[in-house]
Amino acid sequence: MAITVRKASEADIDMIAQALLESSRGGKRIGLFDLVFNTSEDKTLLSHLNRLALTSTKSYCHFSNFFVAVSDGTPLGTICGYEPRIATHEIFSKALEEIGFDETYHERIAAYLLCEGEADNKTFVLDFMLVKPEYKSIDVYKELIGKSMLTARLKGYRKVQTSVEIGAVENEIIYKKLGFEVIDEKRSEYYKEQFDRPGIMRLQMIL
Repeated sequence: MAITVRKASEADIDMIAQALLESSRGGKRIGLFDLVFNTSEDKTLLSHLNRLALTSTKSYCHFSNFFVAVSDGTPLGTICGYEPRIATHEIFSKALEEIGFDETYHERIAAYLLCEGEADNKTFVLDFMLVKPEYKSIDVYKELIGKSMLTARLKGYRKVQTSVEIGAVENEIIYKKLGFEVIDEKRSEYYKEQFDRPGIMRLQMIL
């Protein structure tokens, strides 16, 4: 299967919204966006995430940060790659305000904030990776992550990081196979109570 990776466009918005939802849940009952939007109704969440990815404010959820793997015109999967010095939490809050949500979500995601890793301004971040079940293979992941890392290099970055929940074995194995190493982890009983996972680990690759 010949795989190419391109920048996402507005035409990919449904898959991007699905990636935001599924990757944030990571196989769990609830994820970050269930708490941000205070609902676990999939249809409602996908509608909100669709709008969030299209705001004029370019948060890390904006479609312009995504890449799409394609074979014979069929989208196989997607990944987000962004610059945390530009796509800050403040920008995320501004994008949420644009679609009608205020900052009260901070209280609901307190457990997440306890375990979230901080990337410095010299780091490029990968997130929200999703490959359709029927196309899951190391080759698709390799192409998506490889294109993201090439973009990071072209922007002058020498470090790429991602975060994986402790216990989300599939994603951890994928990133390790492609050369990432665990650099730290944060655990919290509060996080475990809310998300049924011990916490979050950060993985990094030096370019």
